[in-house]
Amino acid sequence: MQIYKVGGAVRDRLLGKPVTDIDWVVIGATTEEMLAKGFRPVGADFPVFLHPKSGEEYALARTERKSGRGYGGFTFHASPEVTLEEDLIRRDLTINAMAEDDQQNLTDPYHGQRDLEARLLRHVSPAFAEDPLRVLRVARFAARYAGLDFTVASETLELMRQLSESGELEALTAERSWKEISRALMEDQPQVFIEVLRECGALKVLMPEVDALFGVPQPEAHHPEIDTGAHTLSVLEQAARHKQPLTVRWACLLHDLGKGLTPKEEWPRHIAHEHKGLKLIKAVNERFKAPKDCQELALLVGEYHTHGHRALELKPSTLLELLQSFDVYRRPQRFEEFIAACEMDARGRKGLEQRSYPQADYLRGAANAARTVAVQPLLEKGFKGLELGEAIKRERLKALKAYKEAASA
Repeated sequence: MQIYKVGGAVRDRLLGKPVTDIDWVVIGATTEEMLAKGFRPVGADFPVFLHPKSGEEYALARTERKSGRGYGGFTFHASPEVTLEEDLIRRDLTINAMAEDDQQNLTDPYHGQRDLEARLLRHVSPAFAEDPLRVLRVARFAARYAGLDFTVASETLELMRQLSESGELEALTAERSWKEISRALMEDQPQVFIEVLRECGALKVLMPEVDALFGVPQPEAHHPEIDTGAHTLSVLEQAARHKQPLTVRWACLLHDLGKGLTPKEEWPRHIAHEHKGLKLIKAVNERFKAPKDCQELALLVGEYHTHGHRALELKPSTLLELLQSFDVYRRPQRFEEFIAACEMDARGRKGLEQRSYPQADYLRGAANAARTVAVQPLLEKGFKGLELGEAIKRERLKALKAYKEAASA
């Protein structure tokens, strides 16, 4: 039995990056031997075990063969005869197909170290094209390592194009796709993920609503970058720069989908794009079964982001409706995330990345003014049921009028 550290732990050590997760591969062992040593089996598809003390994953060396469509369409074969090189060749990228023994001696049959030095994301073997999930994985790695000047090798990009055109991407489950998308959006440069997907034709298959934004112009006075797709990438870039959570980043990606529906004769204006885009945002949310908080914020940002930008001009009654839509009294965090998404949208414009966004503090102040309305005095006056609701609304409106007057003074 020989045990090797494999994959990301080896790659990140060689890059000088912190190593978080460690995966191990075991050569020359059987399931029975692993169980006898106290390892706990996990996963039904292939033999993976948890170490009895560390809890880290140890997998028996295995080969795989394509047997059906999609990510799950593989037959695995694990046995003591499978070599380390045979196990490594089934991996996606050369930089993930290296192994180390306990003395840090490197096994690198597919030149991963050379590609690390060349800053290249290159596939290990033609079998790369058998797994459609790898299109998303490579785009995610491109987003992760863009700051280190990594690029996708041209021949790998060509295989990704072939996969995008093959219909295999449609076989991916929503759960697997979302796992990769959500991880990619939380990388340092998530906009690169979208760029790579677009370059290989996968964006058109997975998110045609986002792909449709490229080439759609906006008024130059408000959007010096003009192109709606380029703007979306910039907004996403700003969200990462400002360390926004996944909910905000997802909303930033989808906020302008309605602009893709504007007839060409109406360009560069996009009247009512906020409402037109809601059905598209809903479709993307459902396609990937995004978590509920991501879905809700994306729809709210899509509908109300222009309200956010015009916050200082809004009538108190419109401001109250906005606050009610977000349920700011019970869910203050969601309104904070909306404000963040609006600010990222404003900053995601060429040359305006550093411009202040006074709307943020104004909206926070408005929410606080509405929240200060006390319910108890109204109850004491005998209001109840629908009448109580209307009375609370009147008092909040009064508070917002006073707030607006004070802010304008």
